[in-house]
Amino acid sequence: IQKLCDRVASSTLLDDRRDAVRALKSLSKKYRLEVGIQAMEHLIHVLQTDRSDSEIIGYALDTLYNVISNDLEEEEQEENSAKQVDDLGSQFTEIFIKQQENVTLLLTLVEEFDFHVRWPGVKLLTSLLKQQGPQVQQIILVSPMGVSRLMDLLADSREVIRNDGVLLLQQLTKSNAAIQKIVAFENAFERLLDIITEEGNSDGGIVVEDCLLLLQNLLKNNNSNQNFFKEGSYIQRMKPWFEVGDDNCGWSAQKVTNLHLMLQLVRVLVSPTNPPGATSSCQKAMFHCGLLQQLCTILMATGVPADILTETINTVSEVIRGCQTNQDYFASVNAPSNPPRPAIVVLLMSMVNERQPFVLRCAVLYCFQCFLYKNQKGQGEIVSTLLPSTIDATGNSVSAGQLLCGGLFSTDSLSNWCAAVALAHALQENGTLKEQLLRVQLATSIGNPPVSLLQQCTNILSQGSKVQTRVGLLMLLCTWLSNCSIAVTHFLHNPANVPFLTGQIAENLGEEEQLVQGLCALLLGISIYYNDNSLENYRKEKLKQLIEKRIGRENFIEKLGFISKHELYSRAAQKPQPSFSSPDHMMFDHEFTKLVKELEGVISKAIYKSSEEDKKEEEVKKTLEQHDNIVTHYKKVIREQDQELEELKQRISTLTSQNEQLQATVTQQVSQIQQHKDQYNLLKVQLGKDTQHHNSHGDTLQMNGIQTEEVSKLKEELEEWKNKHELLQGQLKEKDSVIEKLNSSQLEMAATEQPLQTSRFGGLEHSNELQKELEMLRSQIQLQAAEISKLQMENQKLQVMNTTADPMLGDSGAPAATSSELEAQLEQEVKELKSQVKALSEEKESLKQQLDSSTSTVAILQDKNSRLEREVAESKKEQDDLLVLLADQDQKISAQKMKLKDFGVAVEDEDDTESGDQGDEDEDGDEEEQD
Repeated sequence: IQKLCDRVASSTLLDDRRDAVRALKSLSKKYRLEVGIQAMEHLIHVLQTDRSDSEIIGYALDTLYNVISNDLEEEEQEENSAKQVDDLGSQFTEIFIKQQENVTLLLTLVEEFDFHVRWPGVKLLTSLLKQQGPQVQQIILVSPMGVSRLMDLLADSREVIRNDGVLLLQQLTKSNAAIQKIVAFENAFERLLDIITEEGNSDGGIVVEDCLLLLQNLLKNNNSNQNFFKEGSYIQRMKPWFEVGDDNCGWSAQKVTNLHLMLQLVRVLVSPTNPPGATSSCQKAMFHCGLLQQLCTILMATGVPADILTETINTVSEVIRGCQTNQDYFASVNAPSNPPRPAIVVLLMSMVNERQPFVLRCAVLYCFQCFLYKNQKGQGEIVSTLLPSTIDATGNSVSAGQLLCGGLFSTDSLSNWCAAVALAHALQENGTLKEQLLRVQLATSIGNPPVSLLQQCTNILSQGSKVQTRVGLLMLLCTWLSNCSIAVTHFLHNPANVPFLTGQIAENLGEEEQLVQGLCALLLGISIYYNDNSLENYRKEKLKQLIEKRIGRENFIEKLGFISKHELYSRAAQKPQPSFSSPDHMMFDHEFTKLVKELEGVISKAIYKSSEEDKKEEEVKKTLEQHDNIVTHYKKVIREQDQELEELKQRISTLTSQNEQLQATVTQQVSQIQQHKDQYNLLKVQLGKDTQHHNSHGDTLQMNGIQTEEVSKLKEELEEWKNKHELLQGQLKEKDSVIEKLNSSQLEMAATEQPLQTSRFGGLEHSNELQKELEMLRSQIQLQAAEISKLQMENQKLQVMNTTADPMLGDSGAPAATSSELEAQLEQEVKELKSQVKALSEEKESLKQQLDSSTSTVAILQDKNSRLEREVAESKKEQDDLLVLLADQDQKISAQKMKLKDFGVAVEDEDDTESGDQGDEDEDGDEEEQD
């Protein structure tokens, strides 16, 4: 070996060095330690310097692989030296990777396409990862494009390199999330699924197994990759894996292994340890693509190997766990029997059958638990099969409830435990069903009255059955009574129950019985904590006193602590799936461990509380309940208001959009009207130009018979227009005369109203308003006159055009040559005349409207005039009444004065003169009014 190493180091000829490396390779398997110690440095040097020769590089890589790898032939390994061999490979790996450049060099060599370089390079790198995984992973991770180079191996057309590339990536992705993400985003899922499909899915060989193991590495406990797998629609590509035929006999060991790994891969995506959102989205995807349906087909198929059936049950369990849609589908699945039975019933039959394998029974229990997890509808369906009203009296079909009751009271302790736990899951967090289950009555034997299910459970407990049976029943009772005061009352109503529990707790029994003692203490604690004090003999305070006298508080708390300190309790608390090494270890359920954690502390506190504290606590509870009710009420109100707000917002948005649309149509219409106005003005201008042109060239025009008729029609229309204009002018004159009459009458009224200004101001205001309206009417009449003059001007123009057209009529019979251009012009002019006639008709309509408005104005003025006349008459009448009153008053005053004089009272002359003056003024006023 030393000579060969010297030849490798010192020979100048490549052939000599190649031969020396080939010789080292042949010695490396037998003399691994010697070659490793002496030749490793030289071999690395060869890899660095002789890269141009693929043969020597291949020999060097093979030699290094033999030195580092522990994959020796079994016959060469001795049991005593196995550990020493492992240490040797690890030590040589450590020497090789001490220089990180060696691993980078190896990555470069793996890129070479030459088979003699690439294949040994892949094997060597795989061996390095097996020996010192984390260190090599870190070097590859920091080297540029390190992972990407290795991903190219999956695309190699040579199957040997591709398959070894899969093994290399298996080692590379172990327990390294960063590398797992890089490999996944380098399109690993697509390539691996393609390889599995090419190899024949579950019927493929060991390559399919390797691909599935690599997929598990990439997806297990890696939320990012799981999400990427789901988003990439790769779940849909898993469905063909589980297509099985009718004849499932004679499966090969490799097919069983492949299918087992495929089921495990599905479970990785829907594991209860994953984030709930990710698990839920994968469950929905599996239902929509038909994967769950395919799994249920395997579940109900015949001839499927037992371990595959067990793993399929576990997989279906986790696919439906907590997903209402999937749970509803599973409830509808029927087994292909005659008559068809629900899949749940068939599975429960296996669970309570003691001849079935233990692992299968555990899987069925897990499936039932997952079906009921957060599924109140399913819980209700199971419990309803136990209630008297729904039990099938004929006994033709077996229900889930009957199977559970049968298992609960069978002689097999494992069936007792499974049925008790299954029934406890049907009651989990469902107070309504706990109350309904109290109605269940069981017929124990002929002639005896029926016994309630609760009573039967306590009867079996007191009979001293196996520990497993008692633990199962106690777990059921604890779950049943927790958070259900009515069930606690029913339990305490049986006078034998409390003495039995206190007796069990107080005894000093062996280690096996300690677990039962702890559960009895928990059940008694629940009976105190959830007691509503409805039974006088079993009130909270009396039960506490009983514990103090018979057991002792400290002893009670110690026995209660036996549960959580038990080793089997710790195992069950780790994960939801019931996995036990043997039937004897089947003691605790995962959900029950949560209940113990929740209640252990509160029961310990409740035992030490005084009656006053209990009262205070009850008051606080009531207050909290009231507060919760108020909160829920307000939440409901807020929810309703939110809905109303949303509806209003939607209405506002629709109205806003409608408003925008209407505004858009309005602006569009305004623009169209403006365009039409512009076109009309343009046509008027063009008409003026065309008439001038027509006058200059009128002598040369020739008109045919059709044009003559059109011109004659136009003449008739013009005559009609003249007549209409004359009528309009006559009507206007009549209106003017009416208005003048009104004006004169107004002036007369104003003259008569002047003496009344001191007594009545209303008439003047009315006359002012009337004068304003008259002014407005005059302005309107002036505008109408202007429009009439404008129409007269247009009429004159039309007459001029008509006179120019007359000579043409006279010359129409002359045999002169006609011009097509002039005919076209004439047709154009005729069209323009028609449009002008149309415009005139529109103006006529507007004039009519104006006349109607002026007529209505005159009527309004006449109405106001008559009203003013009435008011004037009324004011005159009032003045006359006042004069009469004044005259009466003067007479009375003068009579009084006369009386005063008779009595000898001196009356001043000034008063007489004033009264005389006043009388004169009154008489003058009367005379003026008479005038």
